[in-house]
Amino acid sequence: MASLQFHGNVDADTRYDASLDPARELELFGLLMFVQLGMGMNPAPRLPRWWPLWLRPVGGLLAKAYCLIVILTSLHLGLLFTKTTLDVLPTGEVQPIADALIMTIIYFFTGYANIYWCLRSERLLAFMEHINREYRHHSLAGVTFVSSHTAHRWSRRFTSAWVLSCVMGVLTWGVSPLILGIRTLPLTCWYPFDALAPGTYTAVYATQLIGQISVGVTFGFGGSLFVTLCLLLLAQFDVLYCSLKNLDAHAKLLSGETIRRLGILQRDLLQSPATRELNQYAVLQEHPTDLLRLSAEAGSHRLGQVKAFHSALVECVRLHRFILYCGAELENLFSPYCLVKSMQITMQLCLLAFVGVSGTEEFLRIVNQIQYLVLTFFELLMFTYCGELLSRHSVRSGEAFWRGGWWKHAHFLRQDVLIFLVNSRRAVYVTAGKFYVMDVNRLRSVVTQAFSFLTLLQKLAAKKANTES
Repeated sequence: MASLQFHGNVDADTRYDASLDPARELELFGLLMFVQLGMGMNPAPRLPRWWPLWLRPVGGLLAKAYCLIVILTSLHLGLLFTKTTLDVLPTGEVQPIADALIMTIIYFFTGYANIYWCLRSERLLAFMEHINREYRHHSLAGVTFVSSHTAHRWSRRFTSAWVLSCVMGVLTWGVSPLILGIRTLPLTCWYPFDALAPGTYTAVYATQLIGQISVGVTFGFGGSLFVTLCLLLLAQFDVLYCSLKNLDAHAKLLSGETIRRLGILQRDLLQSPATRELNQYAVLQEHPTDLLRLSAEAGSHRLGQVKAFHSALVECVRLHRFILYCGAELENLFSPYCLVKSMQITMQLCLLAFVGVSGTEEFLRIVNQIQYLVLTFFELLMFTYCGELLSRHSVRSGEAFWRGGWWKHAHFLRQDVLIFLVNSRRAVYVTAGKFYVMDVNRLRSVVTQAFSFLTLLQKLAAKKANTES
Protein backbone atom coordinates (compact mmCIF):
# COMPACT_ATOMS: atom_id res chain seq x y z
CA MET A 1 0.00 0.00 0.00
CA ALA A 2 3.03 2.29 0.10
CA SER A 3 2.51 3.47 -3.46
CA LEU A 4 -0.98 4.70 -2.60
CA GLN A 5 -0.06 6.25 0.74
CA PHE A 6 2.36 9.10 0.96
CA HIS A 7 3.22 9.91 -1.99
CA GLY A 8 6.15 10.20 -4.18
CA ASN A 9 8.67 8.04 -2.39
CA VAL A 10 11.84 7.54 -4.40
CA ASP A 11 11.37 3.79 -4.85
CA ALA A 12 7.56 3.53 -4.92
CA ASP A 13 5.75 6.43 -6.52
CA THR A 14 2.21 6.67 -7.81
CA ARG A 15 2.24 9.40 -10.43
CA TYR A 16 -1.34 10.49 -11.01
CA ASP A 17 -0.57 12.25 -14.30
CA ALA A 18 2.77 12.42 -16.11
CA SER A 19 2.27 16.06 -17.16
CA LEU A 20 0.63 17.39 -13.99
CA ASP A 21 2.59 15.25 -11.52
CA PRO A 22 6.25 14.99 -12.61
CA ALA A 23 8.66 12.65 -10.88
CA ARG A 24 9.88 13.42 -7.39
CA GLU A 25 12.85 15.81 -7.16
CA LEU A 26 15.86 14.33 -5.38
CA GLU A 27 17.43 17.75 -4.72
CA LEU A 28 15.21 20.76 -4.04
CA PHE A 29 18.02 23.18 -3.13
CA GLY A 30 20.65 22.54 -5.80
CA LEU A 31 20.75 26.12 -7.12
CA LEU A 32 20.83 27.65 -3.63
CA MET A 33 23.63 25.33 -2.53
CA PHE A 34 25.62 26.34 -5.63
CA VAL A 35 25.14 30.05 -4.82
CA GLN A 36 26.08 29.44 -1.17
CA LEU A 37 29.28 27.63 -2.11
CA GLY A 38 30.15 30.02 -4.94
CA MET A 39 30.18 33.11 -2.73
CA GLY A 40 31.92 31.69 0.33
CA MET A 41 29.07 30.95 2.71
CA ASN A 42 29.83 27.24 3.19
CA PRO A 43 33.20 26.62 4.88
CA ALA A 44 32.64 22.84 5.07
CA PRO A 45 31.19 21.71 1.73
CA ARG A 46 30.38 18.09 0.98
CA LEU A 47 33.17 17.06 -1.37
CA PRO A 48 32.42 14.61 -4.23
CA ARG A 49 33.02 10.95 -3.51
CA TRP A 50 35.52 10.67 -6.33
CA TRP A 51 37.91 13.11 -4.59
CA PRO A 52 40.99 11.21 -3.34
CA LEU A 53 41.40 11.00 0.42
CA TRP A 54 44.69 12.90 0.44
CA LEU A 55 43.06 15.84 -1.38
CA ARG A 56 40.05 16.22 0.91
CA PRO A 57 41.87 18.16 3.70
CA VAL A 58 43.26 20.51 1.04
CA GLY A 59 39.77 21.08 -0.37
CA GLY A 60 38.37 21.81 3.09
CA LEU A 61 41.20 24.23 3.83
CA LEU A 62 40.69 26.07 0.53
CA ALA A 63 36.95 26.40 1.20
CA LYS A 64 37.61 27.94 4.63
CA ALA A 65 40.24 30.29 3.19
CA TYR A 66 37.85 31.39 0.46
CA CYS A 67 35.09 32.10 3.01
CA LEU A 68 37.54 34.13 5.08
CA ILE A 69 38.59 36.21 2.05
CA VAL A 70 34.95 36.98 1.18
CA ILE A 71 34.21 38.01 4.79
CA LEU A 72 37.31 40.21 5.05
CA THR A 73 36.48 41.89 1.73
CA SER A 74 33.09 43.01 3.06
CA LEU A 75 34.33 43.97 6.53
CA HIS A 76 37.31 46.00 5.33
CA LEU A 77 35.05 48.00 2.97
CA GLY A 78 32.66 48.54 5.88
CA LEU A 79 35.52 49.89 7.98
CA LEU A 80 36.69 52.18 5.17
CA PHE A 81 33.19 53.62 4.80
CA THR A 82 32.99 54.05 8.58
CA LYS A 83 36.14 56.19 8.39
CA THR A 84 34.60 58.08 5.46
CA THR A 85 31.45 58.75 7.49
CA LEU A 86 33.46 60.02 10.46
CA ASP A 87 35.42 62.35 8.15
CA VAL A 88 32.23 63.77 6.61
CA LEU A 89 30.37 64.25 9.90
CA PRO A 90 32.16 67.50 10.93
CA THR A 91 31.13 69.16 7.67
CA GLY A 92 27.43 68.82 8.53
CA GLU A 93 26.58 67.96 4.90
CA VAL A 94 23.64 65.60 5.29
CA GLN A 95 23.72 64.11 1.80
CA PRO A 96 27.40 62.98 1.84
CA ILE A 97 26.85 61.60 5.33
CA ALA A 98 23.82 59.65 4.07
CA ASP A 99 25.79 58.30 1.08
CA ALA A 100 28.60 57.05 3.32
CA LEU A 101 26.17 55.59 5.87
CA ILE A 102 24.31 53.64 3.18
CA MET A 103 27.46 51.88 2.05
CA THR A 104 28.61 51.34 5.66
CA ILE A 105 25.31 49.62 6.51
CA ILE A 106 25.34 47.53 3.33
CA TYR A 107 28.88 46.22 3.78
CA PHE A 108 28.64 45.54 7.49
CA PHE A 109 25.39 43.63 6.93
CA THR A 110 27.04 41.69 4.08
CA GLY A 111 29.88 40.74 6.43
CA TYR A 112 27.37 39.76 9.13
CA ALA A 113 25.34 37.65 6.67
CA ASN A 114 28.46 35.87 5.39
CA ILE A 115 29.60 35.06 8.92
CA TYR A 116 26.08 34.02 9.97
CA TRP A 117 25.55 31.56 7.11
CA CYS A 118 29.07 30.17 7.52
CA LEU A 119 28.35 29.42 11.19
CA ARG A 120 24.92 27.96 10.37
CA SER A 121 26.03 26.08 7.22
CA GLU A 122 26.05 22.59 8.81
CA ARG A 123 22.64 23.07 10.40
CA LEU A 124 21.24 24.50 7.17
CA LEU A 125 22.62 21.59 5.15
CA ALA A 126 21.09 19.08 7.60
CA PHE A 127 17.77 20.92 7.34
CA MET A 128 17.85 20.79 3.54
CA GLU A 129 18.70 17.09 3.56
CA HIS A 130 15.82 16.40 5.95
CA ILE A 131 13.37 18.18 3.64
CA ASN A 132 14.74 16.37 0.57
CA ARG A 133 14.30 13.04 2.33
CA GLU A 134 10.92 13.53 4.02
CA TYR A 135 8.86 15.92 1.92
CA ARG A 136 5.64 14.61 0.36
CA HIS A 137 5.69 14.89 -3.40
CA HIS A 138 1.93 14.72 -3.90
CA SER A 139 -1.22 14.24 -1.90
CA LEU A 140 -2.86 11.10 -0.57
CA ALA A 141 -4.45 8.86 -3.18
CA GLY A 142 -8.04 9.97 -3.66
CA VAL A 143 -10.38 11.45 -6.22
CA THR A 144 -8.35 14.68 -6.46
CA PHE A 145 -4.65 15.45 -6.07
CA VAL A 146 -2.07 18.24 -5.89
CA SER A 147 1.62 17.98 -6.80
CA SER A 148 4.32 19.91 -4.93
CA HIS A 149 6.49 20.04 -8.07
CA THR A 150 4.88 23.39 -8.87
CA ALA A 151 6.33 24.96 -5.72
CA HIS A 152 9.79 23.64 -6.56
CA ARG A 153 9.56 25.07 -10.07
CA TRP A 154 8.44 28.46 -8.75
CA SER A 155 11.19 28.55 -6.11
CA ARG A 156 13.88 27.69 -8.67
CA ARG A 157 12.69 30.40 -11.04
CA PHE A 158 12.42 32.94 -8.25
CA THR A 159 15.94 32.13 -6.98
CA SER A 160 17.40 32.63 -10.46
CA ALA A 161 15.52 35.90 -11.04
CA TRP A 162 16.17 37.38 -7.58
CA VAL A 163 19.89 36.57 -7.38
CA LEU A 164 20.37 37.86 -10.93
CA SER A 165 18.46 41.05 -10.11
CA CYS A 166 20.56 41.69 -7.00
CA VAL A 167 23.83 41.07 -8.84
CA MET A 168 22.83 43.26 -11.78
CA GLY A 169 21.71 46.02 -9.41
CA VAL A 170 25.09 46.21 -7.66
CA LEU A 171 27.09 45.62 -10.85
CA THR A 172 25.52 48.69 -12.46
CA TRP A 173 27.04 50.71 -9.65
CA GLY A 174 30.32 48.79 -9.85
CA VAL A 175 30.92 49.23 -13.58
CA SER A 176 29.66 52.81 -13.85
CA PRO A 177 33.23 54.26 -14.16
CA LEU A 178 33.87 51.91 -17.07
CA ILE A 179 30.58 52.92 -18.71
CA LEU A 180 31.38 56.63 -18.33
CA GLY A 181 35.01 56.12 -19.36
CA ILE A 182 36.48 57.99 -16.38
CA ARG A 183 39.34 57.01 -14.11
CA THR A 184 37.61 56.80 -10.76
CA LEU A 185 36.43 54.18 -8.31
CA PRO A 186 32.84 52.91 -8.18
CA LEU A 187 32.78 53.42 -4.39
CA THR A 188 34.07 56.70 -3.00
CA CYS A 189 35.64 56.01 0.37
CA TRP A 190 38.73 56.84 2.41
CA TYR A 191 42.00 55.00 1.78
CA PRO A 192 45.27 55.44 3.66
CA PHE A 193 47.05 55.70 0.28
CA ASP A 194 46.41 57.12 -3.17
CA ALA A 195 43.85 54.66 -4.54
CA LEU A 196 44.04 56.22 -8.04
CA ALA A 197 47.78 55.75 -8.41
CA PRO A 198 48.82 53.59 -11.41
CA GLY A 199 50.16 50.81 -9.20
CA THR A 200 47.10 50.48 -6.95
CA TYR A 201 44.08 51.56 -9.01
CA THR A 202 43.50 48.20 -10.70
CA ALA A 203 43.81 46.23 -7.45
CA VAL A 204 41.50 48.60 -5.54
CA TYR A 205 38.95 48.61 -8.37
CA ALA A 206 38.96 44.79 -8.53
CA THR A 207 38.51 44.58 -4.75
CA GLN A 208 35.55 46.95 -4.82
CA LEU A 209 33.99 45.07 -7.74
CA ILE A 210 34.34 41.76 -5.90
CA GLY A 211 32.82 43.42 -2.84
CA GLN A 212 29.86 44.61 -4.90
CA ILE A 213 29.28 41.15 -6.34
CA SER A 214 29.45 39.71 -2.83
CA VAL A 215 26.80 42.21 -1.71
CA GLY A 216 24.47 41.18 -4.52
CA VAL A 217 24.88 37.43 -4.05
CA THR A 218 24.64 37.62 -0.25
CA PHE A 219 21.45 39.66 -0.32
CA GLY A 220 20.05 37.41 -3.05
CA PHE A 221 20.90 34.22 -1.19
CA GLY A 222 19.19 35.19 2.08
CA GLY A 223 15.96 36.29 0.41
CA SER A 224 15.86 33.36 -2.02
CA LEU A 225 16.47 30.83 0.75
CA PHE A 226 13.66 32.27 2.86
CA VAL A 227 11.17 32.39 -0.03
CA THR A 228 12.12 28.86 -1.18
CA LEU A 229 11.59 27.37 2.27
CA CYS A 230 8.29 29.21 2.67
CA LEU A 231 7.04 28.05 -0.75
CA LEU A 232 7.99 24.44 -0.02
CA LEU A 233 6.26 24.54 3.38
CA LEU A 234 3.17 26.16 1.87
CA ALA A 235 3.14 23.39 -0.75
CA GLN A 236 3.34 20.78 2.02
CA PHE A 237 0.36 22.43 3.72
CA ASP A 238 -1.51 22.21 0.41
CA VAL A 239 -0.60 18.53 0.13
CA LEU A 240 -1.91 18.03 3.67
CA TYR A 241 -5.14 19.91 2.96
CA CYS A 242 -5.85 17.95 -0.21
CA SER A 243 -5.12 14.71 1.64
CA LEU A 244 -7.48 15.66 4.49
CA LYS A 245 -10.14 16.55 1.97
CA ASN A 246 -9.71 13.09 0.38
CA LEU A 247 -9.69 10.99 3.57
CA ASP A 248 -13.14 9.55 2.94
CA ALA A 249 -12.44 9.11 -0.76
CA HIS A 250 -9.17 7.34 0.05
CA ALA A 251 -10.96 4.95 2.39
CA LYS A 252 -13.62 4.20 -0.22
CA LEU A 253 -10.97 3.73 -2.91
CA LEU A 254 -9.12 1.10 -0.85
CA SER A 255 -12.34 -0.63 0.22
CA GLY A 256 -13.35 -1.28 -3.40
CA GLU A 257 -15.95 1.43 -4.02
CA THR A 258 -17.39 1.46 -7.54
CA ILE A 259 -16.07 3.88 -10.18
CA ARG A 260 -19.51 5.46 -10.56
CA ARG A 261 -19.77 6.41 -6.88
CA LEU A 262 -16.18 7.61 -6.81
CA GLY A 263 -16.93 9.76 -9.84
CA ILE A 264 -19.89 11.35 -8.02
CA LEU A 265 -17.64 12.07 -5.03
CA GLN A 266 -15.01 13.52 -7.36
CA ARG A 267 -17.52 15.96 -8.86
CA ASP A 268 -18.72 16.97 -5.42
CA LEU A 269 -15.22 17.68 -4.13
CA LEU A 270 -14.00 19.51 -7.23
CA GLN A 271 -17.28 21.41 -7.68
CA SER A 272 -17.92 23.71 -10.62
CA PRO A 273 -15.92 26.90 -11.32
CA ALA A 274 -18.90 28.93 -10.13
CA THR A 275 -19.13 27.22 -6.73
CA ARG A 276 -15.51 26.27 -6.13
CA GLU A 277 -14.03 27.62 -2.91
CA LEU A 278 -11.51 30.41 -3.45
CA ASN A 279 -8.07 30.38 -1.80
CA GLN A 280 -8.46 26.76 -0.81
CA TYR A 281 -4.77 26.22 -1.54
CA ALA A 282 -1.83 28.59 -1.18
CA VAL A 283 0.44 27.68 -4.11
CA LEU A 284 -0.75 24.42 -5.68
CA GLN A 285 -3.62 23.60 -8.02
CA GLU A 286 -6.04 20.70 -7.52
CA HIS A 287 -6.64 18.21 -10.33
CA PRO A 288 -8.95 15.18 -10.74
CA THR A 289 -7.28 11.77 -10.57
CA ASP A 290 -7.64 8.98 -13.14
CA LEU A 291 -10.11 6.81 -11.23
CA LEU A 292 -9.81 3.80 -13.55
CA ARG A 293 -6.05 3.63 -13.15
CA LEU A 294 -6.10 4.30 -9.43
CA SER A 295 -8.87 1.77 -8.76
CA ALA A 296 -6.86 -0.89 -10.57
CA GLU A 297 -3.81 -0.16 -8.40
CA ALA A 298 -5.94 -0.15 -5.25
CA GLY A 299 -7.30 -3.61 -6.06
CA SER A 300 -4.27 -5.34 -4.59
CA HIS A 301 -4.51 -3.27 -1.37
CA ARG A 302 -8.14 -3.98 -0.41
CA LEU A 303 -8.91 -2.82 3.18
CA GLY A 304 -11.92 -2.02 5.31
CA GLN A 305 -13.04 1.61 5.23
CA VAL A 306 -12.37 2.29 8.92
CA LYS A 307 -8.89 0.77 8.81
CA ALA A 308 -8.04 2.60 5.59
CA PHE A 309 -9.36 5.88 7.01
CA HIS A 310 -7.33 5.50 10.21
CA SER A 311 -4.18 4.63 8.28
CA ALA A 312 -4.64 7.72 6.08
CA LEU A 313 -5.29 9.93 9.11
CA VAL A 314 -2.05 8.68 10.71
CA GLU A 315 -0.17 9.61 7.53
CA CYS A 316 -1.71 13.09 7.63
CA VAL A 317 -0.66 13.49 11.27
CA ARG A 318 2.90 12.50 10.33
CA LEU A 319 2.94 15.05 7.53
CA HIS A 320 1.60 17.72 9.89
CA ARG A 321 4.35 16.94 12.40
CA PHE A 322 6.95 17.16 9.63
CA ILE A 323 5.65 20.59 8.60
CA LEU A 324 5.60 21.87 12.19
CA TYR A 325 9.17 20.67 12.71
CA CYS A 326 10.28 22.42 9.50
CA GLY A 327 8.47 25.58 10.60
CA ALA A 328 10.24 25.54 13.96
CA GLU A 329 13.60 24.99 12.27
CA LEU A 330 12.88 27.81 9.82
CA GLU A 331 12.18 30.09 12.79
CA ASN A 332 15.42 29.04 14.52
CA LEU A 333 17.48 29.64 11.39
CA PHE A 334 16.00 32.99 10.40
CA SER A 335 15.05 34.65 13.68
CA PRO A 336 18.49 36.26 14.35
CA TYR A 337 18.95 36.98 10.66
CA CYS A 338 15.56 38.70 10.32
CA LEU A 339 16.25 40.88 13.39
CA VAL A 340 19.38 42.38 11.86
CA LYS A 341 17.83 42.38 8.40
CA SER A 342 14.80 44.43 9.51
CA MET A 343 17.02 47.04 11.18
CA GLN A 344 19.24 47.21 8.10
CA ILE A 345 16.26 47.61 5.77
CA THR A 346 14.71 50.33 7.96
CA MET A 347 17.85 52.47 7.93
CA GLN A 348 18.62 51.75 4.30
CA LEU A 349 15.13 52.66 3.10
CA CYS A 350 15.29 55.92 5.01
CA LEU A 351 18.72 56.92 3.68
CA LEU A 352 18.02 55.86 0.10
CA ALA A 353 14.75 57.79 0.06
CA PHE A 354 16.50 60.87 1.47
CA VAL A 355 19.32 60.74 -1.06
CA GLY A 356 16.79 60.14 -3.82
CA VAL A 357 14.60 63.17 -3.05
CA SER A 358 17.44 65.59 -2.34
CA GLY A 359 20.35 64.19 -4.26
CA THR A 360 22.37 64.49 -7.39
CA GLU A 361 21.28 65.25 -10.93
CA GLU A 362 23.61 62.61 -12.47
CA PHE A 363 21.47 60.20 -14.49
CA LEU A 364 23.50 57.04 -13.80
CA ARG A 365 23.64 57.77 -10.07
CA ILE A 366 19.87 58.31 -9.98
CA VAL A 367 19.36 54.95 -11.72
CA ASN A 368 21.65 53.23 -9.19
CA GLN A 369 19.80 54.75 -6.25
CA ILE A 370 16.42 53.74 -7.68
CA GLN A 371 17.70 50.17 -8.16
CA TYR A 372 18.90 49.98 -4.56
CA LEU A 373 15.64 51.45 -3.27
CA VAL A 374 13.45 49.06 -5.28
CA LEU A 375 15.53 46.00 -4.36
CA THR A 376 15.52 46.95 -0.67
CA PHE A 377 11.76 47.48 -0.55
CA PHE A 378 11.07 44.29 -2.51
CA GLU A 379 13.28 42.34 -0.11
CA LEU A 380 11.25 43.65 2.83
CA LEU A 381 8.06 42.71 1.00
CA MET A 382 9.38 39.18 0.39
CA PHE A 383 10.13 38.48 4.03
CA THR A 384 6.93 39.96 5.40
CA TYR A 385 4.52 38.66 2.75
CA CYS A 386 5.87 35.09 2.83
CA GLY A 387 5.81 35.16 6.63
CA GLU A 388 2.20 36.35 6.52
CA LEU A 389 1.21 33.59 4.10
CA LEU A 390 2.88 30.95 6.23
CA SER A 391 1.25 32.05 9.49
CA ARG A 392 -2.22 32.44 7.97
CA HIS A 393 -2.16 29.23 5.97
CA SER A 394 -0.76 27.08 8.77
CA VAL A 395 -3.98 27.15 10.83
CA ARG A 396 -6.34 25.96 8.09
CA SER A 397 -5.97 22.20 8.65
CA GLY A 398 -9.32 22.11 10.43
CA GLU A 399 -11.03 23.82 7.50
CA ALA A 400 -9.59 21.24 5.09
CA PHE A 401 -10.69 18.45 7.41
CA TRP A 402 -14.30 19.64 7.27
CA ARG A 403 -14.37 19.54 3.45
CA GLY A 404 -14.27 15.74 3.40
CA GLY A 405 -16.64 13.12 4.80
CA TRP A 406 -14.56 12.32 7.87
CA TRP A 407 -17.61 12.48 10.14
CA LYS A 408 -18.80 9.14 8.72
CA HIS A 409 -15.94 7.44 10.58
CA ALA A 410 -15.62 9.80 13.54
CA HIS A 411 -17.46 7.57 16.03
CA PHE A 412 -14.78 4.89 15.48
CA LEU A 413 -11.82 7.29 15.68
CA ARG A 414 -13.08 9.92 18.08
CA GLN A 415 -9.85 10.40 20.03
CA ASP A 416 -7.60 10.56 16.94
CA VAL A 417 -9.86 13.12 15.27
CA LEU A 418 -10.06 15.33 18.36
CA ILE A 419 -6.27 15.29 18.85
CA PHE A 420 -5.70 16.23 15.22
CA LEU A 421 -8.23 19.08 15.35
CA VAL A 422 -6.55 20.49 18.45
CA ASN A 423 -3.08 20.29 16.90
CA SER A 424 -4.33 21.85 13.68
CA ARG A 425 -4.53 25.24 15.43
CA ARG A 426 -0.76 25.39 15.93
CA ALA A 427 0.40 28.28 13.77
CA VAL A 428 3.83 28.60 12.16
CA TYR A 429 5.49 31.98 12.74
CA VAL A 430 8.78 33.49 11.67
CA THR A 431 9.93 36.18 14.09
CA ALA A 432 12.75 38.71 14.16
CA GLY A 433 14.76 37.84 17.26
CA LYS A 434 11.56 36.70 19.04
CA PHE A 435 10.55 40.38 19.28
CA TYR A 436 7.99 40.64 16.49
CA VAL A 437 6.49 38.49 13.76
CA MET A 438 7.54 38.94 10.14
CA ASP A 439 4.15 39.71 8.62
CA VAL A 440 2.35 42.58 6.88
CA ASN A 441 2.12 44.48 10.16
CA ARG A 442 5.91 44.46 10.29
CA LEU A 443 5.99 45.75 6.71
CA ARG A 444 3.83 48.69 7.70
CA SER A 445 5.87 49.46 10.83
CA VAL A 446 9.21 49.34 8.96
CA VAL A 447 7.96 51.68 6.25
CA THR A 448 6.51 54.02 8.90
CA GLN A 449 9.77 54.09 10.84
CA ALA A 450 11.83 54.63 7.69
CA PHE A 451 9.80 57.64 6.59
CA SER A 452 9.80 59.06 10.11
CA PHE A 453 13.60 59.05 9.95
CA LEU A 454 13.37 60.51 6.44
CA THR A 455 11.32 63.44 7.73
CA LEU A 456 13.89 64.03 10.47
CA LEU A 457 16.75 64.05 7.96
CA GLN A 458 14.90 66.47 5.69
CA LYS A 459 14.36 68.85 8.61
CA LEU A 460 18.05 68.64 9.49
CA ALA A 461 19.01 69.35 5.89
CA ALA A 462 16.61 72.31 5.72
CA LYS A 463 17.98 73.67 9.01
CA LYS A 464 21.51 73.37 7.65
CA ALA A 465 20.54 75.23 4.48
CA ASN A 466 18.85 78.03 6.44
CA THR A 467 21.88 78.39 8.71
CA GLU A 468 24.25 78.75 5.75
CA SER A 469 21.99 81.27 4.01
